[in-house]
Amino acid sequence: MTPPTAKRFPTPALDKLPEDIRTRILAVQEKSGFVPNVFLTLAYRPDEFRAFFAYHDALMEKDSGLSKAEREMIVVATSAANQCQYCVIAHGAILRIRAKNPEIADQIAVNYRKADITPRQRAMLDFAMKVSRAAEEVAETDFAALADHGFSDDDVWDIAAVAAFFALSNRLANVTGMRPNAEFYMLGRQPK
Repeated sequence: MTPPTAKRFPTPALDKLPEDIRTRILAVQEKSGFVPNVFLTLAYRPDEFRAFFAYHDALMEKDSGLSKAEREMIVVATSAANQCQYCVIAHGAILRIRAKNPEIADQIAVNYRKADITPRQRAMLDFAMKVSRAAEEVAETDFAALADHGFSDDDVWDIAAVAAFFALSNRLANVTGMRPNAEFYMLGRQPK
């Protein structure tokens, strides 16, 4: 049985997209060997596509007190809580690659509290989950707990921003019925 998905928002044809968006999508295809569905789905609204990926890149690609793998841990944990199949599968693949660990994404998606992660990463994910699920409850005690694990104020901002940004992404993916590309399922599972 095919799961229900939204069919309201058509995927635009690549050759009909603005040049800057088409160029970005083709660059991703060149690097990964396929076009992740998020690019084509969000290209339905070009101005929002540009804003989304500008903020994505500002959060996920910069130098930070959080490693790129740790940022992907946040995405996988909060996306699992938000029941976003697309982000759990796609970012799980990226996490496996960045962490060089074929098991970590599945562990975090199912229950990060039992995953093979450090106490520092557990504190990071505890806070990310609070931001994702109950941000109105964030208090000074949360900041103190993170400081005890060596997180700076900028690191705390990054944890919160990644969790908040992917809450937006999770909701758009679910509303649009975005499905993970088949290629994501095996990425990072086999040692190279």
